[in-house]
Amino acid sequence: MAEQDSSNTGARGLSGLIAALRRPSVHYSLASLLLVGFVAGIIFWGGFNTALELTNTEEFCISCHEMRDNVYPEYKETIHYSNRTGVRATCPDCHVPKEWGYKMVRKIQASRELWGKMVGTIDTREKFEAKRLTLARSEWKRMKNSDSRECRNCHNFDSMDTEKQKKRASVQHEMAMEDNMTCIDCHKGIAHHLPEDMTDEDWD
Repeated sequence: MAEQDSSNTGARGLSGLIAALRRPSVHYSLASLLLVGFVAGIIFWGGFNTALELTNTEEFCISCHEMRDNVYPEYKETIHYSNRTGVRATCPDCHVPKEWGYKMVRKIQASRELWGKMVGTIDTREKFEAKRLTLARSEWKRMKNSDSRECRNCHNFDSMDTEKQKKRASVQHEMAMEDNMTCIDCHKGIAHHLPEDMTDEDWD
């Protein structure tokens, strides 16, 4: 009986709270409440967006030694880091979509890496090298499925003048356009060293 009284009291308390939340305010006008909600929303969105953008910087990417000591030195050897034009593609330019929806999906997917960080999945050079092919395949698959979306922010067949390219590049790009290929099909080692244990299937 006491348990029934306790559950009835809890139910009445919850329904009373809901009723109070639905009741119009006695002390504040609807306009005031809307204004406060609007300002709070802007503050929340500003804070959320600022935090999100901080995770889209090269400094954030190399703040953990797994990236700083492994793939970052490799990237610094490439044309994406240093070239005659001075245009640099940083980690997020290649690995994070610019469109908000795709970006949020990518961030949710990348949150799994926090678990890897906590348990030390690739916290040594040896562990990283042992897992390099798995990591590379995962990223190649993501880029293939998105039609190399991040690559196309800078490189796009639609704006590519193959007549101004070297003969070999021109031939390859024209073939790629005809065969509906995507950037990652040919450019797997463009920014990082290729895994040593790749198979023929990794080039298909």
